[in-house]
Amino acid sequence: MKIIGLKVFLLNPGNKVSFGTGWGKNTVLVKVLTDEGIEGLGEAFHSLDEPIEGALLKFERWLQGKDPTRVLHHWQAIYRGLRYPLGTAELAALSAVEQALWDIAGKACGLPVYKMLGGPTRDRIRLYASGYLCQPRHFDLPGDDLVGAVKAIVEKGFTAVKFTPQPDDYEGKSPQYIHRAAVDRVRSVRETVGEDIDICLDYHGRSFSVTEAIRLAQAIEPYHPLFLEEPALTENPDALVEAKMKTSIPIAGGERTNSRDRLREILERRALHILQPEPTCNGGILETVKWAFVCELHHVMIAPHQACGPVSLLVNCHISAAISNFLIEECNVDVRDPFFNDLFHPMPEIRDGHLVLPDRPGLGIELNEDAVNKYPRKPYDRPVIVNHDGSIGLE
Repeated sequence: MKIIGLKVFLLNPGNKVSFGTGWGKNTVLVKVLTDEGIEGLGEAFHSLDEPIEGALLKFERWLQGKDPTRVLHHWQAIYRGLRYPLGTAELAALSAVEQALWDIAGKACGLPVYKMLGGPTRDRIRLYASGYLCQPRHFDLPGDDLVGAVKAIVEKGFTAVKFTPQPDDYEGKSPQYIHRAAVDRVRSVRETVGEDIDICLDYHGRSFSVTEAIRLAQAIEPYHPLFLEEPALTENPDALVEAKMKTSIPIAGGERTNSRDRLREILERRALHILQPEPTCNGGILETVKWAFVCELHHVMIAPHQACGPVSLLVNCHISAAISNFLIEECNVDVRDPFFNDLFHPMPEIRDGHLVLPDRPGLGIELNEDAVNKYPRKPYDRPVIVNHDGSIGLE
C-alpha cells in the first residue's frame, strides 16, 4: 500500500461573529489517499488555517509513494526534516497527517486506534461540556446565558462543565469589575448545579499579572472547582508555579504547549497538576501518548484539550482510552449540530456524559465529501482584545 496524495478541506458552517472578519472559524481537515483505496482522516487546529494548508501541501511531497503504516518514520521525517523548530502551523499540519496515518493503519489492521496503542485502559471516557456548549453567547452563537446553558447541559447527563470565570463583556473592563463578576459567575453556577457536578474554570491566561488570577482563585476556593486552567500563560512556567503554590485549586494548562522542550520545562518546574495537550497542534496521537507517559512519571494527570470538530474529539478519545493517567476529556462538539451531522458519519456517541469508545477500525469516523461544497471556507481571524486603557490585552 502506497500514499498517492492528500486532500485538504477548509469548511465553514457560515456562522457570523462580532469580531475579526465577521466569520466564525473553519474546520481544517486532511485526507491521506492510498493506492488501495483506504483513506485516512485527520483534523488540524483552526486558528492558522491558511498556513496549515500550505504546510500540508509541502508535506505531501515527502509522503507520496510511501507506505502509510510507517507512522513514526514519516513523523520523524517531517519533524526533523525541516531542521528548524516547527511553528504552530507546521505542527498542526503534522498532527493532522499523523492522525490520518493512524486512521489508515487501523483500517488496514481492522482495529480501532486505541487498541493499536495498547488500550483500552477504560471502558468509557468521561467528558466535561465546554465553551460552545456552556456559554454560546460568548461565541456569538444562539443559546441561553451561562447559568441556563449549564443547567441544560447537566440535564443532558453531563457530570462536569467548563466555562471562563471572566464575564462575556470582560473586554475593556477594569480588573476590579472583572474580579467581582467572575466570583459571581462561579457562585451562581455552583448554586445552580449543586455540589455533585464538577466545575472546571478556564482563566485562559488573560492577564500578564498572575496576582489577579491568584486573587480570583482564593476567592472561589469555597466553590471547589475541579481545576483552574491557565491562571498564567504556559510560556511562563514560573508564574504557573506561583499560582499553584497560592491556591488549593488544582492548576491545569498546556493547550499551547506544542513543544517537547516546553513540556520538559513545565514538568521540571512542577508547574501543573493537570496537563491539557492539544493533539491537533502538538504533533498528534502518538506524541500525546508519549507526553502522557512522561507526565505519569511526574504524577501529572492528563485532560486533553479539544476545541475543534468531531474528528479531534475522537482523536482525543483514542488517546484517553490508551493512557493510565487520564482525568477527564473536554467536549466542545454539539453532536446534534446540522453542520457536523451533514459532514461526518457516524458521529461520536455520548451517553450519560461519557464518550462511548468506537469499535470501528481506525479513528471510527468518515467525511462525507458529497457535502463539502455546501460549506466553503471563510476568512477567519481570532478576536483582538483591547483593554480599558486602549492597550492590547490577552484573549
